[in-house]
Amino acid sequence: MSKGKVLVGLSGGVDSSVSAFILKEQGYEVEGLFMRNWKDDDGTPYCSIKEDFLDATFIADQLNIPIVELNFADDYKQRVFEYFLEELKAGNTPNPDILCNKEIKFDVFYEYAMENNYDYIATGHYAQISQKDGISFLAKGSDSNKDQSYFLHAINGSVLEKTLFPIGDLKKPKVRDIARREGLITSDKKDSTGICFIGERPFPEFLSNYIQDSPGLICDESGEIMGDHKGLPFYTLGQRQGLGIGGQKSLENKPWYVAKKDIDSNVITVVQGNDHPLLFSKRLSTKNLFLINPLKIDVYEGSAKVRYRQEDQECKFQILENKIEVEFKNKQRSITPGQSVVLYKDQVCLGGGEISSIS
Repeated sequence: MSKGKVLVGLSGGVDSSVSAFILKEQGYEVEGLFMRNWKDDDGTPYCSIKEDFLDATFIADQLNIPIVELNFADDYKQRVFEYFLEELKAGNTPNPDILCNKEIKFDVFYEYAMENNYDYIATGHYAQISQKDGISFLAKGSDSNKDQSYFLHAINGSVLEKTLFPIGDLKKPKVRDIARREGLITSDKKDSTGICFIGERPFPEFLSNYIQDSPGLICDESGEIMGDHKGLPFYTLGQRQGLGIGGQKSLENKPWYVAKKDIDSNVITVVQGNDHPLLFSKRLSTKNLFLINPLKIDVYEGSAKVRYRQEDQECKFQILENKIEVEFKNKQRSITPGQSVVLYKDQVCLGGGEISSIS
């Protein structure tokens, strides 16, 4: 007897392939969906959507499951990409993959599944769902090197009741072992990297198609002019590469890093050395608040990340009406407005928000 009808997001990668296999082995009625979230490729070698779709359909054939392709590109453009561009123009550094999970995979995709009488959705994310007192919580994946709870912190917690993460308790090498054992064609396929719609193309090259250059000055902390930049959206805090100011005479032979972006003066401030004090801060506030589940108290001691793959950092945080204030035990390097701070209590992801200010 079937354990339920599941719609799996088949991306054409090994993680979603093994997820579909595991669910079928567990007795679910499995169907696949390939999401087309970006307009068709632009003729460059960077876009892999055609290859990914072929791989997804081949996997569906190997597993003998139906697959449908749906185009969510308009939703993606309106709800993810346009916001991404607005944030960049405001001098921030947004993470569209977080917004994609919130707005597309766990909203548009989820609603499609529920409207078409599926019992669950499933994805190949390295995350887990725990239960306590009838409430579903988002927990870290077992593989600390691949844990993706950071990217999922903004989803509505109610969808977890109808969501499955089949590989959340596995480590990546085990996932590939299963794929090889079952002869899945994606077993050795390279993991996708970078922002989903940019792929592996150089970020400035992609961005130039949507944002005009707005040249300004690069100055050191004393205000001395060090060079020129092409526009604030093309740079992020802590950036070292691509500044074009190497070889400057200095008492110290250390690399330069972006320490500040001033949207009003259109000036980038740079400092020398990755341990420069201007690169570090201890407090932050967010401009919004996303909680997986309501919290019983407003002030917590726990941990947080300000970027993916960062080790958990001890902190205290206060939940206000529509934002979070965080104070870390130790100073953090290059906390970046527009990026997300994600809160944890032990292995449970509580939620997070987009960073708006640091001090």
